[in-house]
Amino acid sequence: MSTDNELQPYGAMAPTVAFHTLGCKVNQHDSDMMAALFAAAGYEVVPFHDIADVYVINTCTVTHLSDRKSRQMIRRAVSQNPAAIVAVCGCYVQTAADEVARIEGVDVLIGTNERSRIVEAVEAYRQAGERQILMPSEEDLYTFEPVTHAQVSDRSRAYVKIQEGCNQFCSYCIIPYARGPLRSRRVADTVSQVQDLVRAGYREVVLTGIHIGVFGQGLQDEPGDLTALCRAILAETDLPRLRLGSIECTEITPDLIRLMAEEPRMARHLHIPLQAGADKTLSAMNRPYNTEAFRQIMREVRAAIPGIAVTTDLMVGFPGETDDDFRASLIFANDMAFSDMHIFKYSMRGGTPAAAMPDQVPAEVKDRRAKQMAVVARKNKEAYARAQIGKTLSVIIEDHHTDGGVTGHSSNYLKVYIPQDAPPAKTVAAIEIIDYKDYLLQGQVTSADKADG
Repeated sequence: MSTDNELQPYGAMAPTVAFHTLGCKVNQHDSDMMAALFAAAGYEVVPFHDIADVYVINTCTVTHLSDRKSRQMIRRAVSQNPAAIVAVCGCYVQTAADEVARIEGVDVLIGTNERSRIVEAVEAYRQAGERQILMPSEEDLYTFEPVTHAQVSDRSRAYVKIQEGCNQFCSYCIIPYARGPLRSRRVADTVSQVQDLVRAGYREVVLTGIHIGVFGQGLQDEPGDLTALCRAILAETDLPRLRLGSIECTEITPDLIRLMAEEPRMARHLHIPLQAGADKTLSAMNRPYNTEAFRQIMREVRAAIPGIAVTTDLMVGFPGETDDDFRASLIFANDMAFSDMHIFKYSMRGGTPAAAMPDQVPAEVKDRRAKQMAVVARKNKEAYARAQIGKTLSVIIEDHHTDGGVTGHSSNYLKVYIPQDAPPAKTVAAIEIIDYKDYLLQGQVTSADKADG
């Protein structure tokens, strides 16, 4: 928080900006976009623990705990440098702007569709010393926010947002209220950004959004779907690997499965949120499928793409979930043999139908169920990882270690450690998997021309 007599020019040194991002991969993409905007305006992006001229907290509101963490990070920024400008943006601001505004030291508030104007808002505050509040209008929430193509990191993987908003209204979820209705990004703009990323040295792009499976909705003069977008990216760029973010089982089409089976540059990985493995619970959640529909799409995917990694999200302790319901979820999750699972405990979120449901599950029961589900998750994760031993995987090298080794991720989204003869960063290498220890695949460089995954 700055005071009027502190609003002076930054001086000869480049002004600094620090980010803290809470929540999902979409939020991380949005933070990357804002960081690129600050960099283009002459700012230096520094770690959040540094003393910075500007702090940006990109908030999450998916649970009440997310709200609390967001408030904690805002207060940390204010105390870290009381002279700094503190900008708060994202879902928490969109759903509770008055609450955020009451936090002492917040200078700039931005909702979920005005982030492209963050530098403008920060500069306006610096010049005038007046709090800046940018909240999207009703009309804004039906348009896709402009996205900058610039990048500020040296990572090998980039996230490209292709879609915003959600119309599903799952009974536990606040996101449709925070992010607004469905809207899609234009194909040509997406392809152009991927081309820029390839030129900048990125080796993998992850298509992300709140509900990417319905990509194309809202583009009335530009017909197409997610599969058509993937085909356009693959045809018009030299990107080595294209990965999909989270996608609903009901939106995995035969055409998409066919593309993933035939095109080696499509990552051999799908993240398909299950949320619950009991039909009664799925219905109460307002999820658009039952367990049989989920099982069927898993059969089709695995038949067409042998060895594909399927990861998932699963909630325990949803209101009304009985011991029998949980047992059904446990059995179903085990049957699906996911390569990894993100398990989370239901958290009551004000403003959602689930918050008013009877039979809220006690915290100690949710804790116990989460631990039981984690046992199943670990077993299947290790089984899938060990099944890679003896195979050759396509690995993008990401991180070098002090011991001379490197790590990277395979097409089927497994982390691989190569202890010696390490290829340079951002290399796409054929790696023979020789062991699995300490929750990490161990591999060695091979001359094999074709990888198994």
